[in-house]
Amino acid sequence: MLRILFAVLGVVATLVQGHAMAQEKTDLTVAAPWEVASYDPAVSGFAFQRLQIMENLVDADVDGTLRPGLATSWSVSEDGLAWTFKLRSGVTFHDGSLFNASSATKSLNRAWQQPGILKKAPITGISGSDGSVVITLDRPFTSLPALLTHATTIISSPTSFDENANPVALIGTGPFKVKSFTPPQSMTLVRNENYWGVASKLTSITYLASGRAETRALLAESGDADMVFTLDPSGFARLENVESIDTVALPIPRVVTLKINASHPFLSDVRARKALSMAIDRDGIAAAITRFPESASSQLFPPALNIWHDRNLESLDHDTGAARAMLADLGWKAGSDGILQRDGERFSILLRTYPDRPELPLIAAALQDQWGDIGVDLDVSVANYSEIPAGHQDGTLHVALYARNYGLTPDPIGTVLADFGSGGGDWGAMGWDNAVVAKALETISATRDKAVRNESIQKVVHALHSELPVIPIVWYQHTVAVADGLENVAIDPLERSYGLSIISWEN
Repeated sequence: MLRILFAVLGVVATLVQGHAMAQEKTDLTVAAPWEVASYDPAVSGFAFQRLQIMENLVDADVDGTLRPGLATSWSVSEDGLAWTFKLRSGVTFHDGSLFNASSATKSLNRAWQQPGILKKAPITGISGSDGSVVITLDRPFTSLPALLTHATTIISSPTSFDENANPVALIGTGPFKVKSFTPPQSMTLVRNENYWGVASKLTSITYLASGRAETRALLAESGDADMVFTLDPSGFARLENVESIDTVALPIPRVVTLKINASHPFLSDVRARKALSMAIDRDGIAAAITRFPESASSQLFPPALNIWHDRNLESLDHDTGAARAMLADLGWKAGSDGILQRDGERFSILLRTYPDRPELPLIAAALQDQWGDIGVDLDVSVANYSEIPAGHQDGTLHVALYARNYGLTPDPIGTVLADFGSGGGDWGAMGWDNAVVAKALETISATRDKAVRNESIQKVVHALHSELPVIPIVWYQHTVAVADGLENVAIDPLERSYGLSIISWEN
């Protein structure tokens, strides 16, 4: 039997209550599309956090409310330039070493020195003493505690690194510790018997990375996996009819979006980006590919993000005729083969995407047809997702299709800063800067005045909507299959945790 809990302004959690099992079990197998290719928290921290191997100073409930993690409390100085995080005492790492200010600051300094969420905070130093971590800033930044919930800020034992500071082991403080790790496909965990919090009822976890959606659905149907994340529409529909499985579709703050290289000569004019947007049949893609018609995006930020979603904003419409006219105004004319030409160049661009989320290649194929209708020759490359940030860094990217999670931190300002702050980001703007947005993001980050903050958020929302440095297509639905007999399964809409430590099998 499935129970879904709703809260104001959206779903915050889904609880799955199972039926009787033939015998008691204490092990669990989880399958997801995400390969764990590295020991490095900067690369694979999302997996270590979801599997509860490593923990953050600050945690969050499924509704985004901040709560103590490895820090029991935090406070900020009167001038807003120094945050103090009081650390939990009596906590040990999986290797038996003591969690303290020294180990916490080593992890946080490493996270700060690498590309990631902390780079967008105005941090001047991270130090620790007397059971506390102190983070100093060069200007007030009210969202700092929310950034410390991000996966790249998890705390690992100093023994996780060799003498050259290279990550060589997975040693954290979480309720599960690593028994074996075979990157990038599998990991086996066992219960941490010395966990500082409530011990898990499960004694072992097996994590399987399976890139093919068909394989993940078969793992669920056969009973070889007890929890399966990210199903394609056909697999989800088939599993809905399997009595031994509960299926969950949960709206989350994730958007399937197009990253546009606004410095590309074909895409630098906002009218070109608007034309590409108008050529997209979002309703058709939502109905035929994601199979959730209500998921067609009208703007970048979905309703689950509350104030970041403007219900009065004019929708991104589908109008092929208007798109053609806008491109004609830019000097593009159809050639003999129907492809637009200007100054001897064909309107030919490359879209990069990846297969880990099975809907992405299908959406890319739909875009290929829909943009072809307005005379744009779109080539599609389906490869490793790492090609997108690589293309951003070396300037070769034209257009990229991916799923972006704006719920990586309870306050999305961290991700928005990373994506649309000055210079943009690997998973956000490219070749696009907006002084109004940059100033508004500074205000959002620093002010404690809710009215001023909300006004600045609206400036950002409207600028992104009108200039389209990224083009949203559909709002994401988190699809999960859960074996009958599992109790207390909480599907986190922020996708920070699989909630394994509270799960048990029905007796």
